[in-house]
Amino acid sequence: MYRAGHSTIRAFTLLEVMLVIGLLVAISAIAIPNFVRQIEREELPGSGRQLRSLLALARANASFEGKRYRLRFPKEDERDALGGDQQPLIEREDDPIREPEVFHEVTAPWVVGNTLLGKVWCAEVRLGRPTIDDLRERRNEVAEISDKLLRSAEDFDPEYPPLYIEPDGGSEWATFTLTSAPRGTPVEELENHPRVDLIVEGATGLSWIQRPFYDEELDLFEEKGWPAVLRQDFLDPRVLTENDVLELREITIRP
Repeated sequence: MYRAGHSTIRAFTLLEVMLVIGLLVAISAIAIPNFVRQIEREELPGSGRQLRSLLALARANASFEGKRYRLRFPKEDERDALGGDQQPLIEREDDPIREPEVFHEVTAPWVVGNTLLGKVWCAEVRLGRPTIDDLRERRNEVAEISDKLLRSAEDFDPEYPPLYIEPDGGSEWATFTLTSAPRGTPVEELENHPRVDLIVEGATGLSWIQRPFYDEELDLFEEKGWPAVLRQDFLDPRVLTENDVLELREITIRP
């Protein structure tokens, strides 16, 4: 005669459950802050890539429609499409014959969204090709460049001139300084805060995300007569040597 065996299922005690919960809490306390910090570290380069994509879309639409576009940041007491003052605005000159220099905000789906992520904001827009002196002084001749290149009667902050994109897709050179420093930190006080520069070459629309150069790197560039633009994304925190720069330039020109 078959007799079914008796199986016993051991239950967890309250102590064992509490130990497991405590272990999960301890792991979370270690892992979650590291995860959050990793996300925050990615917000700066991620914002640079998002802004680069937005500029590329504006350039493509300007060429396709044969109209002038411009990218600018909200003025004081002005709001972006998301109701804040962090995101860039894309505007278009709809009727250059009847209403020259009159730009209207573009509200197409490709414009609306979080271009700058988290707490990242644009601390400054510099028009013109970057030079060694410009990078050293951070604000070298900003007002003069802005006055020369602004073609609108509107009143813009010299630190936030708009970037005009012509119907052929061309524009001036521009440098957008993005930072996660506390909002409103003056440009001259950004040295000790995380920041990157998105550099846009006007004629081609190519753009690169670069970390700020160290003084010894700028001295090297000046000594060798090298330009201040590496023409590729560069975020490596290590100090560049002459061999490093030569290798980077070789990679840039390699077919």
